[in-house]
Amino acid sequence: MPAKAKFQFSDVDYKAVNTIRVLAAEMVQKANSGHPGMPMGFAMVGHVLWTRFLQFNPDQPFWAGRDRFILSGGHGSAFLYSMLHLSGYNLSMDDLKNFRQWESRTPGHPEFGMTPGVETTTGPLGQGFSNAIGMAMAQRYIKGRFALRGTSDFDPLNHHIFVELGDGDLQEGVASETASIAGHLKLDNLVALYDDNRISIDGGTDVSWSEDVARRLEAYGWRTIKADGTDPEAIFDAIQNALDSDGRPTMILFRTHIGFGSPNKQDSEKSHGAPLGEEEIELTKKQLGWDYPPFTVPEEVYELYTEVADRGREANRDWEEKFAQWLTDTGNQTMWAQLIEGDMPEGWADGMPEFEAGTPVATRGASGKALNFFANKLHAIFGGCADLAGSVKTYINGEPDFLPGNPSGRNIYYGIREHGMGSIANGIALYGTLRPYTGTFLIFSDYMRPPIRLAAMMGLPVIYAFSHDSIGVGEDGPTHQPIEQYATLRAVPNLWVFRPGDANEMVQAWKIALERLDGPCAILSTRQGLPVYNRTVFTPASEVAKGGYILADAEDGDPELILIATGSEVGLAMATREKLVEEGRKVRVVSLPCWELFDEQDEEYRQKVLPPTVTKRVVIECGISMGWENYAGDKGLILSKETFGASAPGKVLFEKFGFSVEAVLEAIKMM
Repeated sequence: MPAKAKFQFSDVDYKAVNTIRVLAAEMVQKANSGHPGMPMGFAMVGHVLWTRFLQFNPDQPFWAGRDRFILSGGHGSAFLYSMLHLSGYNLSMDDLKNFRQWESRTPGHPEFGMTPGVETTTGPLGQGFSNAIGMAMAQRYIKGRFALRGTSDFDPLNHHIFVELGDGDLQEGVASETASIAGHLKLDNLVALYDDNRISIDGGTDVSWSEDVARRLEAYGWRTIKADGTDPEAIFDAIQNALDSDGRPTMILFRTHIGFGSPNKQDSEKSHGAPLGEEEIELTKKQLGWDYPPFTVPEEVYELYTEVADRGREANRDWEEKFAQWLTDTGNQTMWAQLIEGDMPEGWADGMPEFEAGTPVATRGASGKALNFFANKLHAIFGGCADLAGSVKTYINGEPDFLPGNPSGRNIYYGIREHGMGSIANGIALYGTLRPYTGTFLIFSDYMRPPIRLAAMMGLPVIYAFSHDSIGVGEDGPTHQPIEQYATLRAVPNLWVFRPGDANEMVQAWKIALERLDGPCAILSTRQGLPVYNRTVFTPASEVAKGGYILADAEDGDPELILIATGSEVGLAMATREKLVEEGRKVRVVSLPCWELFDEQDEEYRQKVLPPTVTKRVVIECGISMGWENYAGDKGLILSKETFGASAPGKVLFEKFGFSVEAVLEAIKMM
């Protein structure tokens, strides 16, 4: 960020602002789809931010020392694409002309990994704002870990997190959850730029809310600043003041005008979610004094932004020189490699916990032991729970808590904010190469569905530890007993769902989840104890890496019956097999903890586990049957739970709902 100086705003600056406005309107018009109003109204704020404050290098979009800019109102993507193009990122004018088209690098809402300079996928309102809070938390944590090795005059992560947001973001409940966390944690590296245009798709926001946003944020622990979003000097002063930390996150409330410059659609919902129309664009250009052919950027505007980009390139070069010396002086090479570059140290999985057969072990307990083992090896593991750490076993023992006075703490207290927790975890994963984890009961995964979906879409390595995974929860009753959750999680593309059948499978699930870098994993665990299988007799738990495997096979020849199960029902399948073997039956038990991994195996392996010639199959899982037909086959039987549970001890519920050896044997007889 340049040093304080007397603010000056030239005719070229004004022309640049109008360039952004017109480009956005033209992109939407050519696509005949999109949202021109927000880019036109926010253009002045964006221009001042990018040209006077934002530190970036278009040649190195993921330079670690850069400022982050998140467009939470992703519907205004035409603004972001215009800024990236002007600033020299690898985004051409043809890309802008191809807005919202097939295989375009300028999709309707910004998508992480598709467009250089896009920090996160946004569009579902409130998510980008919450991701920014996660990024600010990650920045603080990483800096805290570095500080454990001593301080230095050079700080490689001395930058800010900027996030644009609008009325819709603040109306979504997730923004309340995460704004509250940010204020509590005093994230003073975070600056939110509120595009206060008072218009939503249905009209003026006065029809749906009347709250005082500034007082609301102040109650959360934020500093607020109000400024005219059309006055460049006022914008400059507001951002400059925001960067002078007072120990709190800052929200600047910029009063803007949606569709700025449009004679008939400014300050109207008509400019929000539809093209202005050719006639209105011409009137807007006339109003703005714009006399250029479509999709034209005046050369002097390009030159202005080239100077800005060159400053960023120079800042990057200076950073690299100081960074190399910093690494030598502080000895943070290993820590940097783990937290920023994704290095997994040699031997990180050596000596994993092993559980002996005998005493039953709740897989939530095994999950906690696995987490603690791996956290001792990997500094990148950073996370917490939604006020259930003791139940879900997500606390990292011997490590401090992540609180305002302790940035190196590894245990995050999310409070009862599941939706915000998931959204923050995405931001943590996006910041560097941390391995964020979350924890809550499986039933509350429903509160987290939007960020889980986005993590899968972006390929983020977030780990969700979900305990209390069945009617085995017992007395809490149907409100807390997951029935449809297995199926709905498995329905999310690119999400790996693990339901381990014993403690050793649980350890393997954690290992696999930590090895995965291209998407999230959900690990489901039991409240109740499960049998631990003797792996010298049965197949080693390392076979979990294949998603499904033969846990116990027919003793002589090919099986005549295959029992397939996950989680606590694996124990039921094994007990049923024991009875059938006593009757002389040839029975195989397949543990199928992760459908997604099993489906990735080659056909030869899958047919070895589930031979097409063995059509007599019984699936046992205490959830809805959706999806199991793929493994049961046309002639198989699915013993599932198609109704909600009840309040009673877990053992009673399993028996009453037909999940007992006797009930399974009876069902097999009827096949």
